[in-house]
Amino acid sequence: MIELSSNISDYIKSVLGEDFLKNYEQFVESKYPITIRLSEVPENHNSLINSLANQGIALKKIENIPNAYEVISGEENIGKTIEHTIGKYYIQSLSSMIPPFILNPTSEDVVLDLCAAPGSKSTQLAELMEYEGTLYSNEPNLSRVKALVHNLDKMNTVNMSVIKEKGELLSKIFPNYFDKILVDAPCSALGVVQKKQEVSNWWSPKSVDVISSLQLKLLISAIKMAKVGAEIVYSTCTLTVEENEYIIDKVLKKYPVKLEPFDLNLPHVNGFTKVGSYNFDESLKLTKRIIPWELKSEGFFISKLIKTDETEHIVTKNKFTKQTRSIVSSKDKRIKKYLDELSIHFGIERKVFENYKYIVNNKDINFTNSDSLEYDLSFFLRVGTKFGIIDKSDTCKLHTHAAQILGKSATKNVLKITNENDLKTYFSGGIFQLDNTQMGQKIVKYEDYFLGTGVQLENQFKSQFPRSKRTGSISI
Repeated sequence: MIELSSNISDYIKSVLGEDFLKNYEQFVESKYPITIRLSEVPENHNSLINSLANQGIALKKIENIPNAYEVISGEENIGKTIEHTIGKYYIQSLSSMIPPFILNPTSEDVVLDLCAAPGSKSTQLAELMEYEGTLYSNEPNLSRVKALVHNLDKMNTVNMSVIKEKGELLSKIFPNYFDKILVDAPCSALGVVQKKQEVSNWWSPKSVDVISSLQLKLLISAIKMAKVGAEIVYSTCTLTVEENEYIIDKVLKKYPVKLEPFDLNLPHVNGFTKVGSYNFDESLKLTKRIIPWELKSEGFFISKLIKTDETEHIVTKNKFTKQTRSIVSSKDKRIKKYLDELSIHFGIERKVFENYKYIVNNKDINFTNSDSLEYDLSFFLRVGTKFGIIDKSDTCKLHTHAAQILGKSATKNVLKITNENDLKTYFSGGIFQLDNTQMGQKIVKYEDYFLGTGVQLENQFKSQFPRSKRTGSISI
């Protein structure tokens, strides 16, 4: 049982009403359906759905949110499948999928996710962009950055670059730069108490004041980073007025932005235009509140702003350290030799590699989509995802992430695993017996899935599945 603090119950009763409090108390004790977001293109959904059905997992399509499905049975195995391990879907609440959907970026947009960790919304933005164009994902907290990068890699998000900077300071680097910005701000989390029970221990009106101050700074920074005509979606997973309507009302009064209407064909109520004796701008009715027990998901607030005029800004010169990294095309002499060798070894047509740019950092190579805008590399913690590593013999060994992306283009040295025990050994990073006369690195496949890489050693095969993804509990 979750015992709500008097701070929370008193706030909800006084601001949202006694009936709301009764429903809220039931909400925090309830269990709502698990939802997932498929990363596969829609034409591949049936194949994925059938594969999960064969593993005892049944899905139901959620209308009005692309790629969203409810898990109606088999939820105990939803985090243990091959498909989950290699990023064919992301376990994500339905409410959380709404802000990226409302922002709806395309590959033509330059996009920022200002508060990106752990990565559910960033990877969703990347999918909406069809893994093309320019997507920057920012997170100031190092431990949360690690989660962001892990999910970036897991979902093969090749068009995403990671920044580690305080979001409220980022406008000094990127003034008037972005076409679309998501500000899914850190908040007091009253919409997710059901799964974050610790919120009840620290929540107070004073903590809300501190958080709302940061939220305002983040949104102002986003406004300064947006081009004129650009779209900004501001969202939170909390229910307080101070972190939602008050924030929007303040920027409407001081900055050149206006609220934009948007359709949401899911249960919701309009944002407040009046609380107590305080009247907000009438346009606040264009914002939307997700009431958790009505949607059977998390509580959320969503708003969409358009920047209408220029904003003043201060530009900070780059003070970052000298870089050893370089970003080059597939024809650059620093990468050409390795790509030629990989093309021959795996039978991948050379033109496939021309779809990407390569970030060379000593022996490590990352890659990103070729149409991504170039910015000073010293500013990014990470650009794209891992491509390979140059070994002692000056040969590039393909990384699992690259194999998952490029595997469909390979015609040679592809190993298809058929034995379930070998498959489990592969995912745990082990070695299994395999007689094969052709030594060297292989791209590993199971059924229609490209899993990663491994290396043939005489009569043994050694997994090169990344340590960060390894698991001994695959459900087949």
